[in-house]
Order: sequence, then C-alpha cells, then structure tokens
Amino acid sequence: MGKKGKKDSETPGKDTFEPLPFEGKTPETIVLLLSSPEEDILVKACEAIHIFAEKGDENMVCLLGLGALEPLCQLITHINRLVRRNAFMALGVMANNGDVRVALKNIDVIPSIIDKLSLDEDLVVHEFATLCLASLSVDFICKVKIFDNKGLPPLIQLLSSPDPDVKKNSLEVILNLVQDYDSRLAVHELGGIPPLLDLLKSDFPVIQHLALKTLQNITIDKDTRTTLREEQGYEKLMDILSDTELRDLHAEALDVVANCMWDSESLQLIHEGEGLTRLIEFVLTPNLPEIQSNAVKCIARVAQSSENRKLLHEQNFETTLVELLSVADISVKTATCQAVSAMSLHRDSKNTFRELGGIPAVVQMLSDDSLVLREAATQALSNLTQSNKLNAFAVYEAEGHEFLVQQLYESCPRTVANAAATLGNMAGQVVIRCSMLSHGAIPALVEPLKSTDTQVLINSTLCVAELACETEARAELLSAGGLQPLVNLLHTYQKEVLRNACLAINVCACDVPTAVEMCKFGALELLQEINQSVNRRSSFSRLAMNSLLNFNLSVKYSLTGHLACTDIISDGFYDAGKAPAGQRILTLEELSKEPVNKQQPIIVVNTATEETVEPPEERQSNPSETVHGTKGRTPRKKKEDVKQKDETLPESWKMMDDDSLQVLVKEAKETIMLLRDEREQWAALARLVSEVMGGAVEMAKLNEFFWVLHLSELKFQLQSNVVPIGLINKGFYCHRALLFKCLADCIGMSCTLVRGEYNRAWNEVLFFNRDPSRNECPSGPCRYIIDLMHQPGSLLGANTAAAEQYQTI
Repeated sequence: MGKKGKKDSETPGKDTFEPLPFEGKTPETIVLLLSSPEEDILVKACEAIHIFAEKGDENMVCLLGLGALEPLCQLITHINRLVRRNAFMALGVMANNGDVRVALKNIDVIPSIIDKLSLDEDLVVHEFATLCLASLSVDFICKVKIFDNKGLPPLIQLLSSPDPDVKKNSLEVILNLVQDYDSRLAVHELGGIPPLLDLLKSDFPVIQHLALKTLQNITIDKDTRTTLREEQGYEKLMDILSDTELRDLHAEALDVVANCMWDSESLQLIHEGEGLTRLIEFVLTPNLPEIQSNAVKCIARVAQSSENRKLLHEQNFETTLVELLSVADISVKTATCQAVSAMSLHRDSKNTFRELGGIPAVVQMLSDDSLVLREAATQALSNLTQSNKLNAFAVYEAEGHEFLVQQLYESCPRTVANAAATLGNMAGQVVIRCSMLSHGAIPALVEPLKSTDTQVLINSTLCVAELACETEARAELLSAGGLQPLVNLLHTYQKEVLRNACLAINVCACDVPTAVEMCKFGALELLQEINQSVNRRSSFSRLAMNSLLNFNLSVKYSLTGHLACTDIISDGFYDAGKAPAGQRILTLEELSKEPVNKQQPIIVVNTATEETVEPPEERQSNPSETVHGTKGRTPRKKKEDVKQKDETLPESWKMMDDDSLQVLVKEAKETIMLLRDEREQWAALARLVSEVMGGAVEMAKLNEFFWVLHLSELKFQLQSNVVPIGLINKGFYCHRALLFKCLADCIGMSCTLVRGEYNRAWNEVLFFNRDPSRNECPSGPCRYIIDLMHQPGSLLGANTAAAEQYQTI
C-alpha cells in the first residue's frame, strides 16, 4: 500500500472569515466605521470621509455633527502609515471650515499634528498636516500652541520640501506666526532666512508672494535685516525689481526693501548698486498704485538720512513729490506726504516745497475722508513749518490752520499730535495766532491736554504756551476748563511733558484769574514738590512757580516769607501766616467761611471804597458808630454793621470794608509825599504806622503789649477769623510791617516785606546816602531796616547789630 499524500487545503478555523468588501452609503455608517479595529476598514473609511468632506462646507458640518472629528484626530497617530495618511487628508480638508476649527481648538490636536512633520514622514501627510496647521494658525490661541509646541523648526525644514504644496502650506503657517514678536525672532534664530530667500526663485507665484510677505514681517527686526543683507537678500530683491516679468511681485518686494532702508548699511548698498536710481524710476513710471506707493515709501525711508536728503534735493526730487500730491490714489498720496515729511528735515527742501506750491496741496488733504492720509498730511505740515515762518504763513494763506484746529478733535493720537505741533509752529506770528483763536483753537486743545499719549501732551502743551500769550486765549482756557488738565500734567514723570506744562503754566499765570484758578487746582503745591525733587526740577518748574507767586502775592508771602520791592500789594492781599509744607493754601473766601478758631487771625488788606464794591442802596446807613475809634480819623464800623451788610447778600461772598485803611492811605498821600527828603519820607511813614498800631513799645516792655488779646477781641467782635488791617490798634512787628508795605505801595514808595520767626517781620528800603558837603552820592545804594516798633522812623543799617536785634528775639 502506498503512502498517503498531503491534502491541498484545510478547512478554515471556526474563528476566522474571508475578507468582506463593504459599501457605506450614509455618512453615519462611515463615521461609525472610524472606530473599527480593522485597518483596511479604517483606510477606506478615512478615504470616504475625505471624499465626502471635499464636496463642501455643508458636508463638513454634517461630519462634525456626527462626531467624526475626535476619531480622526486619534487616527492621525495610527501605526499604519496608510491609515495616518488618509486620516490626515480628511482632517486637513475639514479644518478649512470655521466650525471645525473651533472644535479642533478644544480637542488640542496641534501637538499630534506637529509630531508628524518629521522628514521621514510621508509627503502626503506633510501636505495635509501643514494644510491643517495653516487653517488653525489664523487663530491667536492656536498660533501660541504651535509656537509653544515647537512647531517652527519642522515648518522651516519643510520650506525645502520637494512638494510645492508642502512649501506653500508651511509658508502660510509661518506667515501667520510671524505676526507676533517671539515668532519673528525665532524664525531668524532657526535659520529661516536662507530658505525664504530661495523660495523667491520658485516657479509658483503664490509661493513667491508668501515668501515676500513673510520677509516683510520679519525684517521689521534689525538682526533679521543684518542676516538678510549677509545672505545677499538685498541683491535678490533688486533682481526681482529689475525684472519686468515679475511685476506682480514688485509691490511686496518694495515693502521688504522699505524695511531694509532703516539700516545705514543697506543705504550704502543702494549707492553702490545704483538702487536709488531704480527706486526713483519706480516712482516716476506710471504703474500700479500699490507699486508706486511702495516705491515712494522706500524713498521716504532713504530720506531719513541727512546725506540722502541732500542727494535727493540735488536731483530735484521735490518736484516729483509735488506732482505725486495730485495723484488720485490715496495710498500714493499718503506715501508722498510721508516722503515730503522726511525731505522737509532738509532746510532747503522746505523752501523748495513752498516755492513749487506743494503746501496748499498738502493742506487740501486735511479734508480727505482717509484717516491715514490726514495723519500723513499733518506730519508733513509739522515738519514743513518747523522753524520756517514763510512756510507757516503759506499754511495760513491756504487756510490750513482752520483744518488743523479740526484735526485736534480726531481720535488718532498721531494726527492730534501732528496738528498741535503744526499749530504751535504757526502761533509765533501774531496774525496767525489771532486767527487760530478765532477758529476755536483753545477749546479744541482741552481734550488733547487730557490725553494719555506722550507726544500729544508734548505738542499740545507747547501749543497752549504759544497761544496763551494772548489775553483772550488765557480767558478762553479758563472758561473752557483747560486749566485743570494742564495743572494735572504736573504729576507726570515725562520730562518733556513736564517742561512744556510748566512753560504753559508760566504763560497762563500772567492773569490773576488764571493764576488763582491754577492755585485752586493745587499747582503751587505740585510745583513745590517738583522743585524739591533732584530729578524733576528744572528752570521751567522754577519759572512757573515764580510766575504763579508773582500773581498771587498772598500765597507768595505765605510760602516764601518775602515780598520784593516790585511785589505791589493790592486789595485782597491777606497774611495767613507761614504755610505748612505741602499743604494747599486756602483762598481768602475759604478762610472767611471757616468757624472762628483760636489761631492767629488772617490779616486782610482792602483799600476799596464803598462806592467801588457795592451799589449805593446797600451802603450802611449809620457810619458814625465806632469800634476802637482813632482820634482825627473816620470812625471804624461795628461788627453789627458789617454783619448786617453780609446778611443783605447771603448768596455771594465779599470782603469786609476797611474805612480806617482808606483814611490812612489818603493821609499818607497827602502828608508823606509833601516831604522832599527821602529819608524823612520813610521816617514819617514809619511814625504814622506806629501811631495807628499802638505807638512805640520799649524792648523791655514787649510782654506788656497785649496785642494777642486785642486781636482775639477783634475776632470775637467780627465773628470771623479774617480781620481787616485797618481795625488793628495794637499791632506787633508782623502787623506793622504789613501795614507799612501796604501804605508804601499805595503812595509809590518801594520797600520789601520779610517774615521772620516768632511773629517778627520787617521792611527793607534802599536809597542813596547823600554827602552834604560834596552834594553827591556814593557809588551804590544802602540797605536799611525801618524801625516800626521801638524808635519808629529809625533807619537801621542792614546786617548791623541793631538790625539783627530788631529782626530776632
């Protein structure tokens, strides 16, 4: 019997089946198959979803609703290369839909996508992975995730991919990322410049455009521009600009060149390679507006250098720019204004623009609807009028100041700053200044004074300082509410803003109303603080402080304890004592309204007659009653009379009348001025003051001179902390010195008022001692302290022992 042979086949096991083909006819079925454990089924399911999604957004939204997104995001990491590829194809197509992109943000699929960008991965995976990232990278959060998950290094590597679609998609992702500073730096540090420059030679225009746009973004940074120059990038850009067949790239190439123009090294390359000539050709040749405007931008950058401005001027480039001002395209006119602005930094070019009639053309643009054009026009006018009176007048003749005032109401800080600067440049001429004021320049400057933009504040404060030399402007600034924001600027630590604010305050302090108003807003206290600071004080802050004090002598005396011969006391002056450091000094009205206290009274000066301060029907009917009358002089009014008058006008505050002081002023004028000898005039005035203030008091008996009790009685009788100086019958050093200064100022004699310690005060006079034998004066005047207390009328030589004894305890 022969041997048995082997069977050709065996019966299949019970747990296996033959492969079964499938057809999914509904999206629901296909989505369900994405969870299959069978790789063949997954491959076909992903392919089916890719085909279905390609048909439109409606299908993509349908797949999203059926839950296809999460399994696809898992399948892109599948071990099977074919499954991964098809899953990426489906996901890449679906990511183009906005709803899908939102959903992908929540799934956090970006790390998985970036992981598959390695060079050993399938090109199809690269294409659709980068396509997916290109869609996601338009979102800021996704951009951050791509950067944080180190997506830039593989994307830069893929710029050298053999697949043009991969290059295109990678470029789109990089372009979206380099909108942010960190990504711009990273592209440079990761060596992204050479592959970007290589892509400029691509056969595909879309890739060239994307490469140029990316270069435009990253060349904002200086280090990137340096690398671009080292890689001969500038030459490659000029090659594009020289090729007429690449006109579609010229606008973007010029954008990159314009960035390069910030560096002096690139400007040197322009000269060496005749690049400037090529740029001027672009400007002169009628072309697409975008190309022409970008060429002008490049010229504007070139003109940032004084050497280049001179070169352009020698080539009469101003003529070309003036012609371009009449071009209809907004972008060309805007770029031209920017070039005019740059060229105007050259002195001769300023005059040339005026002579060519360019100024009216720029002024006309101030009424254009384009915000960008108006900003560029105001910048050009600012530079044109800087230190050039003829140009300023040309702007005025073109009625440019009217438009510029309106620009102060703009929302764009640069436009406001430029307009304020131009108006400030023009305001130096009286006729222009007055016209500016008539067109509402001051009210228009109030809001800029509240700006948070430093340049707006610098220019607007300087403009206010120029305009405020007119009385009308100061009054208008007061009524328009501009003084408070001006004073508020004293809080700033920006030196130029602070300097200009002090300058404006100095000018505004020329009027008592504006000076008083600024003091109400705390200007003096702020200036005190500034002048005590080593870092903030300046000659301008000291000037502003002195100006405010000169027009508010009460505050000046309270703060400094000194009034000069030129400081003339007038009605409303009050002595509130030495001011505490850093504390606001209250006004006389505020002090008058305070409850009576135990402190020393505030002494007020008021020489006004009744006729000048109130209507006739409101005068007192019984002037004969007196309080502490003085022999030979008009009786002083009782407190009852004063109170009665106050009650007739409860709605408004006014100073108390001081009839006795009026009599003293009249007596001084009638008697003192009749004396011919100056020394005798001073002595007589001193005796008059001493007589009405209680007479001479021996040094040893000062403790028996009850002036404090007397002033307390006056405060009680008046029911006020404010006491008119004419009511004082027992005055100490400080009261006598103030009265002496007041009377001297009234009759035209000059003396100082100085506050000492412990209620001491004195007056210093200056006059020549004449030698009777030779009838001549010494070479210089002599300084004397007037004794008003002990030997009234005695002249004590300054710095002598007698004077020092009078001034101190």
